[in-house]
Amino acid sequence: MGKNLRTQRRGRGTSPTYRSPSHRHFGAVKHFKGEGEGVVEDIIQAPGRSAPVALVRYGEKKTMLIAPDGLEVGQTVTTGKPVIERGCTLPLGEIPEGTLVYNIEMQPGDGGKLVRAAGTTALIVSQGAKTILQLPSGQMKDFDRHCRATVGVVSGAGRGDKPFYKAGRKFFAYRSLAKAYFKVSGVAMNPVDHPHGGGAHQHVGKPSTVSSGAPPGRKVGRLSPQKKKKVK
Repeated sequence: MGKNLRTQRRGRGTSPTYRSPSHRHFGAVKHFKGEGEGVVEDIIQAPGRSAPVALVRYGEKKTMLIAPDGLEVGQTVTTGKPVIERGCTLPLGEIPEGTLVYNIEMQPGDGGKLVRAAGTTALIVSQGAKTILQLPSGQMKDFDRHCRATVGVVSGAGRGDKPFYKAGRKFFAYRSLAKAYFKVSGVAMNPVDHPHGGGAHQHVGKPSTVSSGAPPGRKVGRLSPQKKKKVK
């Protein structure tokens, strides 16, 4: 009987091998629940994230914000107010077209799910019954006008320019992000470990394209093209 694939073990999330260590995260980084003005008290480097995190005080409450490029300690940011400046958070329906935003909510109130990596940003293309954004991948996606986002570009864009110098540093960097650094190809494995394994020499031995309806243990290699969807 075959073993679970690496992608299956990672997806379960039950093993510490495929979970980002909790001590390298300082807490949840979500949009502030409420409205008002906050002051940036500190900008800290979160080891488990690619982008720096800003510590913002709203009165007696503190929250953490993914720091936009150009944010400074002592700067004032707002939440829920019609202010279009870097670091300010407000509903997508109130942000004008052509504005760069990040940390976008997929459902109103979820705290932000998309465009959170260092150096990424999304562009507001048009406003209507839905707000249409162009994501960093180039894909156009429509959002509820009440979903919130933060104005600006995520800082830390040059993180990929500095070399690691040695494999050990890259190993621990990937470990913080719950990613596996050393990977083995499927054709190099045994048949018990991967559908592409086995044989007299390294070759797949069968069509490497699989159906979109294939079970998880068989869904490896090149996936079938998705059906094209009409853009509304």
